[in-house]
Amino acid sequence: MPTTHDEPERRRIHEVAAELGLTTRSIRYYEQVGLLCPARSDGSYRLYDAADVERLRAIVTLRDDAGFSLADIRELLSDEDAASQDRAAFLATADVDARRRLVRDAIGREERHLVLLRGKVERLAAMIEAAEQRRARLAAKLAELAEQMDAAATAGPASR
Repeated sequence: MPTTHDEPERRRIHEVAAELGLTTRSIRYYEQVGLLCPARSDGSYRLYDAADVERLRAIVTLRDDAGFSLADIRELLSDEDAASQDRAAFLATADVDARRRLVRDAIGREERHLVLLRGKVERLAAMIEAAEQRRARLAAKLAELAEQMDAAATAGPASR
């Protein structure tokens, strides 16, 4: 799709899906639930620029690698959008009160992120603890079975 120097390169949904290893259906779903808002062509085709592709990468990473729910992802991305707007507003003003408000807002967002991340870490720690306890019970069972085999092997020749 040809572009001018002022216009970012935009790709269609099937190209982006192939690049990211997603289905077109999942990309449409992310749009439906408000995680993504691609441009539309005159023919109403979805068109994705580099920022849309990076946002999809972030969604996939947060979902697959970090295990976040779509609601959590929506919150994180919304906060990131707000942070980007606040950075631009910060740079656009010299008003110290306005800048202080923007920084306070940013701190609030980071505090929400920390709560979300700590909650995830706590849930993962509980899952790890439960798995370690199951492994310990299985190791104890294995040791018990080894003792039974040793006892049977020792008793076997003597009873002949």
